Amino acid sequence: MSTFNNAGIDDQQENRKRHLIALDVDGTLVDHEGSMTEEVRDAAQAVIEAGHDVIIATGRSLGATLPVIRLLGITGGYAVCSNGGVTLRIDHALPEGFEVLERVTFDPKPALTALRERLPSAKYALEDDRGRFLSTESFQDESFGSEAQSVDFEEMVESRAVRVVVFSTDSSAEEFGEAVASIGLHGVTYSVGWTAWLDIAASGVTKASALEALRQRLGTARSLTVAVGDGRNDVEMLQWAGRGVAMGQAPDEVRSAASEVTGSVYDDGAAKVLRSLV
Repeated sequence: MSTFNNAGIDDQQENRKRHLIALDVDGTLVDHEGSMTEEVRDAAQAVIEAGHDVIIATGRSLGATLPVIRLLGITGGYAVCSNGGVTLRIDHALPEGFEVLERVTFDPKPALTALRERLPSAKYALEDDRGRFLSTESFQDESFGSEAQSVDFEEMVESRAVRVVVFSTDSSAEEFGEAVASIGLHGVTYSVGWTAWLDIAASGVTKASALEALRQRLGTARSLTVAVGDGRNDVEMLQWAGRGVAMGQAPDEVRSAASEVTGSVYDDGAAKVLRSLV
């Protein structure tokens, strides 16, 4: 895992009164059809204008995160993509408007081999160390942010991975979760989604691990950290934050990890949290 250099860190990393606000995207800022309401967008822009550090923290890959950053009018700061596997510095003065500060990679072969044996009919996709997506069959998802390149499974397992995604159409989320648990994956971090969907990252890499590096970089007191999310991949982030807020529609295990629960994504729950900070 690479480390940040000290450029841009406050000399004394003094605690500031501005908050670090980490926001999940799908099921938090946008509904499950991908739509963001004006109220959520206006509330996010209000906390940005108030001088708080708003950090998108999502399972989406870089290409699928950038449109959300632009929609919210974020022109500086940081973002966390691929469930903590990729950290961006956002600066509208840069040629692309951002730079990749960190990509945390791992060897996916042991996990993929074990999963393929237990779930032979599942679809597999991998985000590699160059930001490309490789997939088996015709597996494509909006969270990839780019067109996946179809490859043989044997080629996929030889790549360095930032993120691995496994999707099964033959199982319920519960059955899929049981199958994954029975495999006993080692040396990786993983979370099971709403459906039979599995996200895998390097060992110890979560949204929370990336956000903690940014908190230290910014010199923000832990008590001034806020996180809002709805998925199982948000559990560590909600536990990490001084104020961890689960969306109203979140599963019980996610709600239990939070310090409070807001309204659902269809009730602009994230906007209510953001408005409380202005």
